Amino acid sequence: MPAQLIDGKAIAAAIRERLTQDVAEFRQKTHITPKLAAILVGDDPASQVYVRNKENACAKVGIDSDVFRLPATTTQAELLALVARLNEDSTVHGILVQLPLPDQIHETTVLDAVSAAKDVDCFHPENVGRMAQGRPRFLPCTPHGVQVLLRESGTRLDGAHVVVLGRSEIVGKPVAMMLVQKGETANATVTICHSRTKNLPELTRTADVLIAAIGKPEFVTADMVKPGAVVIDVGINRVGDKLVGDVAFGPVSEVASAITPVPGGVGPMTIAMLLENTLTAARLRSSAR
Repeated sequence: MPAQLIDGKAIAAAIRERLTQDVAEFRQKTHITPKLAAILVGDDPASQVYVRNKENACAKVGIDSDVFRLPATTTQAELLALVARLNEDSTVHGILVQLPLPDQIHETTVLDAVSAAKDVDCFHPENVGRMAQGRPRFLPCTPHGVQVLLRESGTRLDGAHVVVLGRSEIVGKPVAMMLVQKGETANATVTICHSRTKNLPELTRTADVLIAAIGKPEFVTADMVKPGAVVIDVGINRVGDKLVGDVAFGPVSEVASAITPVPGGVGPMTIAMLLENTLTAARLRSSAR
């Protein structure tokens, strides 16, 4: 039987509908409009699309947004000066630095410069540390989106074996940290696999839940998946004129019990979680005044 489709588009739409009401209530109560500042350096086509989508999503739920489009020749000092200005701007609640950055800019230095209270991507070491301790200020957008997809699809994680393919700071490490915590949609036993992992197919075949986030098109094949496993495909890769994930969707769908599509799976959830974090940042700022 083909796998159940985990429809990230529909789940994200329901979250945005709730957020629209939550933002309206917050604005009415506090007379504050949550605001996201996005910084785009250079003219990477994919980054331009991502930022435009985030801008549109903000407008739909009642969150203000400013996009700062900087040339590819921008220096690190110039970018840090903009981040410092936005840190001090009381009308800005969330700051997003769109990755990747040009080679002349040290990514970690810039991400560390964003105020932890405005770090709605959850890249700041303070926020990562809080997440690791199970007392997060924000949850990172894509991993949180994965967690919500698992919850909404009815996937039971308590005691389940989750295998994460990938150890990036954006997805692999944080999603593993989140799913191993005590709490709802967590309590899993987590294995992280990466480019140096030996006997990879043997490990992936032990997974009750397999999360693929390695950036290699259709890397996960049907023989790497345990029958009945839930498969979450975080990857998005352009092959010719098509977008494909890190999972060979068709063949794996015949083995898995549930699977996310690409596009329309994790992607919409990332933006929905960004909106949620921006509202959270505004609430924290409001309560601290």
